[in-house]
Amino acid sequence: MQKIISNPLNMPVIIVTGAKGQLGNELKKISGNFFGYEFIFTDVDSLDISDTLSTKRFIEDRRPDWIINCAAYNFVDRAEEEPEAAYRINAEGIKNIVNTIRDTYCHLIHFSTDYVFDGKASQPYKETDKPAPLSVYGESKLKGEKEALRHPWTMVIRTSWLYSSAGNNFVKTILRKAHNKEPLRVVNDQQGTPTWAADLAAAVMKIISDVNNKQAAFNGGIYHFSNEGSCTWYEFACKTLQIAGIDHHVEPVSTEEYKAKAIRPRYSVMSKKKIASDYGILIPQWDESLEKCIFELKRNKYI
Repeated sequence: MQKIISNPLNMPVIIVTGAKGQLGNELKKISGNFFGYEFIFTDVDSLDISDTLSTKRFIEDRRPDWIINCAAYNFVDRAEEEPEAAYRINAEGIKNIVNTIRDTYCHLIHFSTDYVFDGKASQPYKETDKPAPLSVYGESKLKGEKEALRHPWTMVIRTSWLYSSAGNNFVKTILRKAHNKEPLRVVNDQQGTPTWAADLAAAVMKIISDVNNKQAAFNGGIYHFSNEGSCTWYEFACKTLQIAGIDHHVEPVSTEEYKAKAIRPRYSVMSKKKIASDYGILIPQWDESLEKCIFELKRNKYI
């Protein structure tokens, strides 16, 4: 029999791990729009999910109704040299969370990546397509998916090419290098879809709100979410500079010329039909959301 560990005040408690990251930061920004919830934002300094005992104590003390796990090791190339670190956070960390909540009704939303695929497809990947990661990072995230799905009240959301106005990401790197007149060489033979973290955060909170208000049923399992459309990294870079109004040359290069340590999928566009259908989520085109993010960066004097 499953235990109910929700708090006695009947106010849903949501723990957000990795709250200083891009997605966690966006969740924090919109949390004020959701009244009647108690948000607990944590990062490695307050909750290290790779620490088994402290994770168990933290979760049991707060008795959450939801855990949104944004904690992750996202250094794709570095993972090739330090696989233990990648697996410790991306797989063992989620194992620690699941071992604590697996006999409860606590709902878990965990995030994975398009890098679980090998990129050999010619049409958008569905949730039912077989993963075949090419890198240590992709393998560690796939292992994390399997650990997360041991808990029956888990939703795994695979996303791709995440960026935001906070933290380090592709968009901000392109803008910084262009501002400093540095040469830009960007891969033009890998196709995927950028994801504005604010759109993903909004989708997550819509799901939680609709489930709590009994406007939608919670369907566990794997879902895909990114913005709509697709592009190459080169096209992403060019569009970023165009929207920002910056005139700077971008040199398109091949994957072989770029010589990254980790192998990336050549094609990693994902179908979002399942999450749109199950939860009525309207997903913007990637370039529309990029405009909004760059407007925010301008407003914050980053550009």
